[in-house]
Amino acid sequence: MSSEEYKKSIRELNEEVEDLIDENKELMLENIRLQDEVDSLWAMMDEMTESDIKNYSHLLKDVKSDILARTLMITTKKAEA
Repeated sequence: MSSEEYKKSIRELNEEVEDLIDENKELMLENIRLQDEVDSLWAMMDEMTESDIKNYSHLLKDVKSDILARTLMITTKKAEA
């Protein structure tokens, strides 16, 4: 291989390296953007879960009261006539 061919190969490799560096930078920025989006979605899910707990806690209290009332109404003692 001649000196010119080596120089040409080196130039081509340098261009490819520069292209790959640029692509890597773009991918890193995209990764940062996507990570921010994921973090926002997790925060939204946490808010929704907290809201669901608040909204449905009264149902749990109602069910608990109903079960307690039913339990108190059941008796195993036989009544004397």
